[in-house]
Amino acid sequence: MSDDRWSRTAARLAEVEERRREAFTEAVRTFVQPQGGERALDLGTGTGALAFALSPFVAEVLAVDRSPELLAEGRRRVGAFPNVTFVEGDATDLDVTRGTFDLAGCSRVLHHVHRPEMVVASLARAIRFRGHALVIDQIAPADPLAAVELDRFERARNPEHTRLLPDTDLRALLEANGLIVLRTQVTLEERGLAWYLDLADCTGEEREQAEALAPPSPTAEVGWYLAVKPQPGA
Repeated sequence: MSDDRWSRTAARLAEVEERRREAFTEAVRTFVQPQGGERALDLGTGTGALAFALSPFVAEVLAVDRSPELLAEGRRRVGAFPNVTFVEGDATDLDVTRGTFDLAGCSRVLHHVHRPEMVVASLARAIRFRGHALVIDQIAPADPLAAVELDRFERARNPEHTRLLPDTDLRALLEANGLIVLRTQVTLEERGLAWYLDLADCTGEEREQAEALAPPSPTAEVGWYLAVKPQPGA
């Protein structure tokens, strides 16, 4: 999305995340199983959904995003999460000391960037040995033609969309960065078409095109991946 579109949709996105917060927080706790003392990193935080979900279960969270509009919306909601700090930065070119974090994650980020491998590399670089990387993202259908059609719809809805990755590609990105996948899960997310288009401020001719390209099923598959950075020689 352009910065102008983010300025129009940031509050709407944050409100949706607030309504989902309790369920998402429990899902993150169950899947990640944090120990309580971790220093965590949330790359591409947006308005802070993952950072706020992690906050009750870790020592601190650094939440990074390149959009000032999204960060401002997150900061407006940070009062109940004093261990979350929002900073502006690029998930594909992260300026942090190697091995600074115990846990690094990104939620619904990879399909917004042209080089998703660089985001995963940032996660791997940021965590210490035996630290964990978390990736949550909508995944592409296994059928390549269906994947192309779904990407066409997503780009019509939001021109910033690049490409949904299939499960095999996500696993390969983690493994290519020396990470060992510990567990995965796929959840189904129901999305009403009108609501989904409204969330992206998709209007006018863009909306008409997106409606024409919309998939027959309103259900999206969201993949969750937790990986560990092994100790050398272990």
